[in-house]
Amino acid sequence: MKNRVTVKKMTMLLALMLTVSIVGVACGNKASNATTNNAAGNTATASTSKDTPAETPELSLGLLPSIDAIPFIIAHEQGFDQKRGVNLNIQTFKSAKDRDVAFQAGKVDGLSADLVAISIYNQAGLDVKITSTTFGEFDLLTGNDDIKDVKDLKGKTVILSKNTSTQYTVATILKQAGLTEEDIKVTEVPQIPTRLELLKNNKADAAILPEPFVTMGKAAGLRVLSSTIQANVNPFVLAFPQSAIDAKPDAIRAMYAAYDDAVEYMKTHDQSDYIDLVIKEVGYPDTLKNEIKIPAYIPANQVDVKEVEAAFAWAREKGLLTKDIKPEDVISDVQFKK
Repeated sequence: MKNRVTVKKMTMLLALMLTVSIVGVACGNKASNATTNNAAGNTATASTSKDTPAETPELSLGLLPSIDAIPFIIAHEQGFDQKRGVNLNIQTFKSAKDRDVAFQAGKVDGLSADLVAISIYNQAGLDVKITSTTFGEFDLLTGNDDIKDVKDLKGKTVILSKNTSTQYTVATILKQAGLTEEDIKVTEVPQIPTRLELLKNNKADAAILPEPFVTMGKAAGLRVLSSTIQANVNPFVLAFPQSAIDAKPDAIRAMYAAYDDAVEYMKTHDQSDYIDLVIKEVGYPDTLKNEIKIPAYIPANQVDVKEVEAAFAWAREKGLLTKDIKPEDVISDVQFKK
């Protein structure tokens, strides 16, 4: 018991330190944005006086190499962003930690995130808003032949990353099968490639994974027990701090127009026309080129309020969210009116 208390105290201390650093950076970002806005205003005046065309505004996005990034990447590669009046500066990061560091340092305007992260950002005092949902996916895989269904995971070991959307997804899938998180043994492994290797080597009974690791796992003989798609849960979102929304509303709207253009492009073109780009940006092995299944993307849309409520309720159960934050407090209407 003493050890548990000590660990809890250390966790709270680390969380507090992270909060302070994030809020500090957020304040710096606001000042930086104000300076940028003033500079942009001066530049616009100068350009007008010289009768020269204004430069296309830039919008930087911090994305993870996952399937929800594909429409944004194609929008930029095909020039749909420029056509719509914005230059997407897409920065992909190998991990959520690297993405968050860049976000905290003000190096990206917006980022691919999830509902649990949104609750944590706002708990820390950051005014981060959801501008839309995105099309991501987590799959729960197993290599244990005795496990035929999710309910067979009772008493078994599952690999995930605690206090994240992966744990939230597992909790949701378990609940639908009549189980709770207490019914499984959790092995925490934040590194996604390591999760796959441990599962392939029978070091655990199941693991929650995103693409491209799902396709890689299935190619190695692993089986999908369930997924966010099957469980009808979607914690994936695109988010911007309110300061960026205030500074670049037209650029954000132009980004979504380009996103929809990319969705239409994928509907009207053969997968072979853009699969090499997907392999490069998402990180699929080239040997699995014929195994990759690109989702049937739909035009951009706003997050479901019920999704936010469910994720926030889970975050409160875990002690990650203690503030009285409602869905309407974290959903922006910059693109989709409430």
